[in-house]
Amino acid sequence: MKLSIRLLLTGALVAALTGCAAPGPKSAMLTYESSPEGATLMLGKETLGVAPITRTYAGDGSGGLIRTPDVVAVWPSGARANFWTQLRPGADEVATIERPSNAAGLDKDLANAAKFVAAKEQEAKRLKEANLREQARASAKCQAQLKSGQAAAVSDCN
Repeated sequence: MKLSIRLLLTGALVAALTGCAAPGPKSAMLTYESSPEGATLMLGKETLGVAPITRTYAGDGSGGLIRTPDVVAVWPSGARANFWTQLRPGADEVATIERPSNAAGLDKDLANAAKFVAAKEQEAKRLKEANLREQARASAKCQAQLKSGQAAAVSDCN
């Protein structure tokens, strides 16, 4: 009798310990970039958009590597490059798809990339200015001005 209770308790303990173990991640993320910038990414006949693009890939739950599908980067010149990889579950990685060096039309692709770089720089500048305005509004001087209800002739607090 004591043996069967001991076996039962041991079995319950094993079940509890293995049941409480948190399962590992079942998906992985991959951000596709292109070099030069501005390539359109395709998955079969589906257009994913212009790189950079982040995708999440589901695994089969076994904890093994996750194979990404074949993605094709297409630059304005028509240059193309295929890409796939394998990811560990839980990964958050970046892959840069390189334009083939022997493809014609590099000038066209570099001119296109310059537009993307300029747009990113403009967006970074806009975000920096918005951050500075937000910091000014949060400053003790602005808080006191807003609390008093008195507006200055020129103010970053509004």
